[in-house]
Amino acid sequence: MPELPEVEVVRAGLIPAVTDAVVTRVRVLDERSLRRHPGPSEDFVERLTGVRLAAPSRRGKYLWIPIGEEALVVHLGMSGQVLLRDPDAETARLARILIDLEQPAHGPVRLDFVDQRIFGSMALDRLVPTPDRPGERVPASVAHIARDPLDPHFDDRAFLDRLARRDTTIKRALLDQTLVSGVGNIYADEALWAARVHYEQPTRTLGRPRARTLLAEVRHVLEKALAEGGTSFDAQYVNVNGASGYFSHSLNVYGQQGRPCPRCGRPVVRESFMNRGSHLCPHCQRIRSPRADSQVPGGSSG
Repeated sequence: MPELPEVEVVRAGLIPAVTDAVVTRVRVLDERSLRRHPGPSEDFVERLTGVRLAAPSRRGKYLWIPIGEEALVVHLGMSGQVLLRDPDAETARLARILIDLEQPAHGPVRLDFVDQRIFGSMALDRLVPTPDRPGERVPASVAHIARDPLDPHFDDRAFLDRLARRDTTIKRALLDQTLVSGVGNIYADEALWAARVHYEQPTRTLGRPRARTLLAEVRHVLEKALAEGGTSFDAQYVNVNGASGYFSHSLNVYGQQGRPCPRCGRPVVRESFMNRGSHLCPHCQRIRSPRADSQVPGGSSG
């Protein structure tokens, strides 16, 4: 599933083509991709045709394009792609929605929503104020999502306080989008390895110093993945031009089971976790007592 770096790469790629563009035509090829839209496809087409789009925005894994008091919300799901095409380009077999645009600086362009597994969607949603930032608005369907660690208004102290009060384990907390957004399975495993934290470490026993180290490593891995265009294991994640990211070549533990840990040389393992897997080095990442937390040196990105 696309995580923060992948969605941010898509958002950045859309900016020059979408900002100030006018929607000239909308074609819904598969109504299943409108499952989150509050109305039939005819309503989606009518409300979107003729509007002027603002610069795309993002929170965590959620992407939206403001349109006055509303926004076009794009959820990539497991395999969704947003591609920029020439207006007369051949329609991809898995295209679900086509949106023709007229961009003042670049002329006509077509925005294709392609989705192999049809877990993603497009929808129109109203914009609502955010409680912590006057003047900022997000789609109502995104309002419950917490800020992500790369958001300039992310509150480190508030996050650490809330983390310490959670009665759960650390990876479950990192995947909780109401606590911190944008961190999925890949980047949680990578950050936990870098901070030398076991994924089942109870949050109440993590300790403030180690929690700060972990947050720093989460930021580091997200920034590195973003710089490398995201993580692509197959053709399901691509940027707006159809190119794959290459952060998969920088992974230390995710998908590396059986290979030596880059830090200690012992084998990386994969363990079952929440109907998916957690990848870790059992030697470097041990569940520690609160007292041990102050005795172990900080994490390393390797």
